[in-house]
Amino acid sequence: MCETSSQSQWYALRTKSRHEKLVRDQLEKQGIEPLLPTVKRLSQWKDRKKEIEVPLFSGYCFVKFSQQDRLPVQKISGVVEVVGSGHRPEQIPDEEIEALKTLMTSVLPYDPHPYLHEGMMVEVVRGPLRGVHGLLLRKEKRHRLVIGVRLIQQAAAVEIDVDDIGPV
Repeated sequence: MCETSSQSQWYALRTKSRHEKLVRDQLEKQGIEPLLPTVKRLSQWKDRKKEIEVPLFSGYCFVKFSQQDRLPVQKISGVVEVVGSGHRPEQIPDEEIEALKTLMTSVLPYDPHPYLHEGMMVEVVRGPLRGVHGLLLRKEKRHRLVIGVRLIQQAAAVEIDVDDIGPV
């Protein structure tokens, strides 16, 4: 067996709906390192309000394991699959996991956000351009939305707030 196949790597598990904490707890019981980023939400019932902790990424839990531990991880109750392409799990770079861990231990407030990147098609979800689709050109404090006419290969660009757009 080669050295790299026995080393632990980070992977994402897709879980059944509302099973993320159960999966995390079962992984810990088996001595396998999980990571479940959570956020606090105010939940309202008929008679009271309560602050609850919910997964940052609904339906996902991260786990660090080596390839020989893949089967026990997949057999955990609540696990749907190890995320990857085809039947091959894809590892998550350590720096992405470290960034999440740093965020979780910081005092800064954080929330889930649509995954946006330059070059992707987006839709304006609020504001005067609501319903317009365009290309995300630049990602900084403000985004630039490019609205194009393919047939004549012409486009217009407008500055837009990140909170007003979402992926198509």
